[in-house]
Amino acid sequence: MFKRARIAAKSAARRSTFARRVLAALLVVSLLPAAASSVEAKDPLLAYGARIVGADARTRIVIDFDREPRFSVHYIANPERIVVDLPATAFGFAAKDLAARGLFKDIRYGKMDEESARIVLTTTGPVKLALAKVQADETGNGHRLVLDAEMIDKKAFAELVKTQSWSDRTEAAQTTSAIPAPQKAAPGDFVIAVDAGHGGIDTGAIGVDTKTEEKQVTLAFAKALTDRLNKEPGIKAFLTREDDEFLSLSQRVLIARQNHAGLFISLHADTLKQKDIRGATVYTISDKASDKLAADLAERENLSDQIAGKETVAEPPEVADILLDLTRRETQAFSISLAESVLNSFKDQVGTINNPHRHAGFRVLQAPDVPSILLEIGFLSNAEDEKLLLDEAWRGKIAGLLTDAVKRYRAAVMANGG
Repeated sequence: MFKRARIAAKSAARRSTFARRVLAALLVVSLLPAAASSVEAKDPLLAYGARIVGADARTRIVIDFDREPRFSVHYIANPERIVVDLPATAFGFAAKDLAARGLFKDIRYGKMDEESARIVLTTTGPVKLALAKVQADETGNGHRLVLDAEMIDKKAFAELVKTQSWSDRTEAAQTTSAIPAPQKAAPGDFVIAVDAGHGGIDTGAIGVDTKTEEKQVTLAFAKALTDRLNKEPGIKAFLTREDDEFLSLSQRVLIARQNHAGLFISLHADTLKQKDIRGATVYTISDKASDKLAADLAERENLSDQIAGKETVAEPPEVADILLDLTRRETQAFSISLAESVLNSFKDQVGTINNPHRHAGFRVLQAPDVPSILLEIGFLSNAEDEKLLLDEAWRGKIAGLLTDAVKRYRAAVMANGG
């Protein structure tokens, strides 16, 4: 099973020093720590009501708050989106009250971090807010955010995108405060990053029966796995996110690398159109998908940043080429070995789909020097899987089996000089 790992270990021993120097020169990203606030965070705003009216030419959104909200508006292209940033906000209205219509084909809202929230309005084409204001309601006890959207031409929208500024405090907070301090690991510890998929404004999939959000399921499993791994001598596991907070895909990779992780395990529980499909799947990275299901899943997962209203910043082609080459040469074989170890642990213990080891171009698995897998624990689109995903005992069982897989993987790599 570990033949690929042995070959990769011998090759890595010859190239490791040079590769890491190249990576250090090209990829190390320094993020300034967020300044400590001298003012304690206030209770979050409460958005207790919402409504949307209008048609394809003009659409109005009204959101009721318990007190006056500060807000800022930005525009993003490809696809066209309007982003409304808010302070920390609890959204207490029913989802149907702000269902997309008129000029908006998708509306998302939720937490970004402890101090900020966001509304992302994906539009049907070039659109601007002709009116964006806060006004007191009739009772004088609360305030309303009123957003009037109207159609514009592509040139006018491009000018809005070009001339705006993203220097607001809320945007700065989401790019700096999410990176945790380096974990304290003893010399020789095997460090593992456990990544709970989705979070904050990005809810992920929704359960077919209970309507449970995927971000809640993945965080519960991630905490259970981290706790179980940390009971093993010589293993130090940590969470990329510890609560309901949004992290971009690149932030997740960066957190793993900055904490010198030797493994990255990303946990997910998606939905499929075919509700009869159930069971676990393990994915590794590849520039070519193994099949259509893997390709479709990777495409959906790679949209996480877009859902949260973040611009996708492409890396320079020469860096991307180096990254891909190093991923293939230094870590892909190790990732495959980890995937096989996980599936061996699951054998006769956990149901899997047909051909349970698949691969595709998942951006969250792109750390060039960290073996990485994405584990679909089950599918929230299947009623039986959903029951298991919400079962605490099942979470404990999965955590134990994954820990056994990690221990076998670590032993094999160490035995071969890894």
